[in-house]
Amino acid sequence: MNRFYITTTLPYVNSDPHVGFAMELIRADVIARFRRLMGEEVMFNTGTDEHGLKIYREAQKKSENPQKYCDEYASKFENLKKALNLSYTNFIRTTDPKHMKAAQEFWRRCGRNDDIYKKMYKTKYCVGCELEKTDSELVDGQCPIHPTMELEIIEEENYFFRFSKYQQKLIDLYENNPRFVVPDFRLNEIKQFVKNGLHDFSISRLKSKMPWGVDVPDDPDHVMYVWFDALVNYISILSWPDDEENFKKWWPVVQIAGKDNLRQQCAIWQAMLMSAGLPNSKQVFIQGFITSEGVKMSKSLGNVVDPYDIVKKYGTDAVRYYLLREIPSYDDGDFSESRFKELYNADLANDLGNLMSRVAKLCEGLRFLPDKGSGADDEVCQLLEKFKFDEALKRIWSFIVDENKYINEKAPWNIKDVNQKQKILAVTVDHIRSIAYNLQLFMPNTAEKIQKQYSAEKIIPQPPLFARLP
Repeated sequence: MNRFYITTTLPYVNSDPHVGFAMELIRADVIARFRRLMGEEVMFNTGTDEHGLKIYREAQKKSENPQKYCDEYASKFENLKKALNLSYTNFIRTTDPKHMKAAQEFWRRCGRNDDIYKKMYKTKYCVGCELEKTDSELVDGQCPIHPTMELEIIEEENYFFRFSKYQQKLIDLYENNPRFVVPDFRLNEIKQFVKNGLHDFSISRLKSKMPWGVDVPDDPDHVMYVWFDALVNYISILSWPDDEENFKKWWPVVQIAGKDNLRQQCAIWQAMLMSAGLPNSKQVFIQGFITSEGVKMSKSLGNVVDPYDIVKKYGTDAVRYYLLREIPSYDDGDFSESRFKELYNADLANDLGNLMSRVAKLCEGLRFLPDKGSGADDEVCQLLEKFKFDEALKRIWSFIVDENKYINEKAPWNIKDVNQKQKILAVTVDHIRSIAYNLQLFMPNTAEKIQKQYSAEKIIPQPPLFARLP
């Protein structure tokens, strides 16, 4: 059996989950379900990033022990599994002792390759990004991602990673693997970044200033910089380095990340793997951002969309549908409640819901052959191979629209001959079974209800799948 390993990034636990990360989880879930449907054994990893200055300060604000603070917030991310109907197999926390041990061994391997050294340095630092910022990356002197946060000046002795050493190796990686980063314009973006020249970056912090991190091996005065530690989760979850056999069984990985993670996932992490003597990731899919009613989401504006709130209001599958269909797979998108309701009523209540209700009503008193089993649509599969979630759902919806047209054209309610009526409806029932089979990747609860209703010989009307919203 072929194996497939997919992972999301790990969000910081300094705030509640937001809809952008929910979208990342849902998209990874669709790919995991798709691969299982193709007969592959799947490992699907997610979790929480729990070290760093941002988390340490948030815990201090609440006068809490950082570990206790992380424990409270990690559960909010773990509970997304039920809320969003996710099929992940692993949830890793970077405060797990096994992960921290793996991060230390990874550090040692990079060190043995002469890729870690110590020096004094001074830099501008964005706590929101947990990243150093060069002047060329700033807009009006501020981080463009966190424009309301004051940049901090860090001046201390740190350990550095020889990122500059891997410029040509990274270029070769991209050139030899044209599908390494999806979409293409993100691959071109990271290529250009690397070709412009790489600078070694700090990978430690003085423990006296920031004690919340993984201890640097053989140096009690330093902890690892949060990004260096967190990226190792993708292999520590495989029980690396203790279980090399399990690592080889699952590696390499397919990653899903936001566009603000492009450099970290597609360049920094890949260089780190090279340094440690490990194979690179298989592929990285980079997605865009979500705005709220056309405005960037921020806690200060109070417009952050809470996935728990919208699931409670509209249901899991409706939220999955909106994020997968309405938000462009490769670009930025917007969460608008008015647009959500519009799509809900038009696509879910009308197109899908009405089709299921009216056909079930027409099938009363008739018998059909049991479901022989459907197959995944070839074009849907091809689109998912390219991470084109929106187009894949659009394709499935075209089947639903076509089936509504077919029923309207054949008008079985006007046909007196039972055999002729049954023949027409048998075609529709087969098509509905196929629709449900393909829909299970995107809207698993809904697909299961349809399959349960339409797989039997006798089809019995059920309550509407999606009641219209006012």
